[in-house]
Amino acid sequence: MASKETVTKITEGGRIVIPAEYRRALKLNIGDDVILTIEDREIRILPRKEAFNRAQQIVNRYSGSRSLADELIAQRREEASHE
Repeated sequence: MASKETVTKITEGGRIVIPAEYRRALKLNIGDDVILTIEDREIRILPRKEAFNRAQQIVNRYSGSRSLADELIAQRREEASHE
């Protein structure tokens, strides 16, 4: 995504308005959770769903195409068959 810059004010209660153009670019809707990170004196905003997707991609790199849930279910069934 190309870099953009705008000026906004901090209002009472520490509120910052995210301009509509930015919300659209990040696919943010009213009520969505975001993750705020402070890094090098900058605040970064990451939609929670995007953070989840990134984490899922990292896990998928290590687990490959196998389904850990399917493996757990198979393991539980195997254990149950020996009871």
